Amino acid sequence: MKNSFVFLGFLLILISSCSPETKESEDSLPMKVAKAYGFDHLDEVKSISYTWNVRRDSATVLVRDWAWDLENGEVSYSGPDTTATYLIANKTKAVESVDQKFINDKYWLLFPFHLGWDEGYEAEIIENQRSPINADPTTKIIIRYNDSDGYTPGDAYDIYIDENHMIKEWVFRRGDGPEGRAFTWENVADFGNIKIAQDHHLENGEKIIWFTNVEVVKK
Repeated sequence: MKNSFVFLGFLLILISSCSPETKESEDSLPMKVAKAYGFDHLDEVKSISYTWNVRRDSATVLVRDWAWDLENGEVSYSGPDTTATYLIANKTKAVESVDQKFINDKYWLLFPFHLGWDEGYEAEIIENQRSPINADPTTKIIIRYNDSDGYTPGDAYDIYIDENHMIKEWVFRRGDGPEGRAFTWENVADFGNIKIAQDHHLENGEKIIWFTNVEVVKK
């Protein structure tokens, strides 16, 4: 994470199931995090749409618009490069680059739910840890994905949660390497029992990634 340009691709991570099934036990700490954000209410959701924004430099913001139909497994994309609509279960080579962007942006938006959706990761729990940016008292969970699945296998996330199992900060570490960059998880909004953190700041306070036009449509 040497500069902000890395953000465009550093989370092109695991292809995950869209069904809320998991090998994690219902009382595991990762599942408690997922449930704190409304995991148990996902079966009520028909679609989620949002605009992903990333600040590339002081004058340039990259914007990507997404609509995800969870019922039908369909994704629609509109960005500065192209537009596309495709079924997740029937991806073609032609939409692979779009799907990589979808996975990246969706992890920023919905990472807590991936703790319930995803298989192929291990969780290490470390109590009584200070978060890297604000030095808040937290529990640290290291999420390590396996080295065989997804667009960038083997990545790791250090998430710092409070007593309510809400993410305060996280650090992404490519390939489970020793170095990463910390971001806050802020501006949590409630979309009918679905909670989403919309803003992510760096240690210097700069808002580097954020979401606008978020809409959660219920069935």
